[in-house]
Amino acid sequence: MSIQVFGTPVSRGVAIGRAVLVASSRVDVAHYFVPAERVEQEIERLRQARNVVSAELAALKRDMPQDAPPELSALLDVHQMLLHDETMTAATRQWVVERHYNAEWALSAQLEVLARQFDEMDDEYLRERKADVEQLAERLLRCLARTKPGQSATPDLDVMRMRDFGGEDPLVLVANDVAPADMIQFKRSVFTGFVTDVGGRTSHTAIVARSLDIPAVVGAREASRLIRQDDWLVIDGDAGVVIVNPSPIVLEEYRFRQRQSELERARLNRLRHTPAVTLDGQPVELLANIELPGDSAGALEAGAVGVGLFRSEFLFMNRGGDLPGEDEQFLAYRDAVVSMQGLPVTIRTVDIGADKPLDRMSLQELRHEHALNPALGLRAIRWSLAEPDMFRQQLRAILRASAFGKVRILVPMVAHVGEIRMTLEALERARQQLDDAGCAHGEVEIGAMIEVPAAALMIGRFLDHFDFVSIGTNDLIQYTLAIDRSDDAVSHLFDPWHPAVLRLIADTIAKANARGKGVSVCGEMAGDAAFTDLLLAMGLRSFSMHPARIASIKQRVLRADTRRLAAGVDAVLNAEDPALEAARLFSTGLVH
Repeated sequence: MSIQVFGTPVSRGVAIGRAVLVASSRVDVAHYFVPAERVEQEIERLRQARNVVSAELAALKRDMPQDAPPELSALLDVHQMLLHDETMTAATRQWVVERHYNAEWALSAQLEVLARQFDEMDDEYLRERKADVEQLAERLLRCLARTKPGQSATPDLDVMRMRDFGGEDPLVLVANDVAPADMIQFKRSVFTGFVTDVGGRTSHTAIVARSLDIPAVVGAREASRLIRQDDWLVIDGDAGVVIVNPSPIVLEEYRFRQRQSELERARLNRLRHTPAVTLDGQPVELLANIELPGDSAGALEAGAVGVGLFRSEFLFMNRGGDLPGEDEQFLAYRDAVVSMQGLPVTIRTVDIGADKPLDRMSLQELRHEHALNPALGLRAIRWSLAEPDMFRQQLRAILRASAFGKVRILVPMVAHVGEIRMTLEALERARQQLDDAGCAHGEVEIGAMIEVPAAALMIGRFLDHFDFVSIGTNDLIQYTLAIDRSDDAVSHLFDPWHPAVLRLIADTIAKANARGKGVSVCGEMAGDAAFTDLLLAMGLRSFSMHPARIASIKQRVLRADTRRLAAGVDAVLNAEDPALEAARLFSTGLVH
């Protein structure tokens, strides 16, 4: 019988194959009490398991394939940090000492405590870090299962690698969750896609799926219980649907879609080095968003003409609260600049806070810290200005990197003219300090992120101080509509087509163009082809997005006539349903 399982779409495309179920290690955890004389022996088992898992993670990171996405290295670092966190290790030992639980039972008991704490967190990003703790517990339990009391554990680096099941049928992985360490082998395995019971759009599983460009559906609840071994599955990564044992007609329809998608991808790939110029001769800048210096190679390969957003906060995260120094930052920024081979690199100053907390705190402290609304707290430029020594170190590092190529500085979440003044003063002091020390640095342009309504409404004043602006649509939508995207009760109201949002974007673009100042969009809308025609019609000529989206956006640009598109802007902005009106005007060709 054919059934459908619904989840969250996190990576586009269609995957078809036979189901391979991976069972959870916690299903058959032994529960027994240990006598007092064996308590130390049981604690030693826990200690050995931790050391072995630490060695396994280190070996996986060391032997990582060259084509593995850079996100995987960072995720393995997160698991190393959690492995040695006292909230995990010390509390687990307490279960053994006080309750005389065996090691496996103690670990499972502490996992339940942590899981409840994560479930109660308000922030979506932090809630989904529960999956990292669960994945780490799975690895520890597997290690404990390989040993009995009194034995020594040894690393098993093959235990997490994907089996090659062979055969002619393509295979699809079905699991409660897929750990980042598992994903290292995923790209070269026989699996064409995966389905997980847990996870969300910002989970590590979703991040890696997008970076590997693998069709995936996460958060499918009971998928691993409803799906049986060897069932035929269709993963619709666009709709977030898993079809179990589809009818021959449905299966053939999806196979046709799969073939069309592969042909389309190959055709788009040929556009990589074609200049992005509209039909009426308007050049359009297609830039890449990156997180780490190593991402520059992927940006160039995708045909990006520069980096429109280097998220520098990723250098600050997953370090146990040990912030990177000036020299470390300089080397990272320099590497990105040199890798881009003379193309511009826009480095955003650290945007810590909200969904990107520093890990100076323990898990319990994080829970307390994020009980309030972090999106409205000390984050982004507010945090930088509150940490002037750290901020000047970052500015000096960026300025030093500018001696190696074209660098621009982007300031996040600016809302007050006072913040602008303080930022410019900090930049001038950093320049002076470099001059006094005889350190080389180049000229940099400085710009502002327009991501709060106050900044969009004050755009005229802001342009007096900045060389360019970049519209961060994700936060602009959230703050304009007062929608917390992490709150499931209202997240459906997060609407990029809302007329108020579109008017703020259109006004920002128009005023920047009128002043001859650069303006780009670097949020999700930039990489969404549904908005390309409208943004071009508004006068936007610079888009910054994930490198994987560049080819499809370039295709829309090459087919666009901006003079004709501009005629439909007012109709879309004044419509009760802008999305419907844009589809009518742009997609059906009434404007074209």
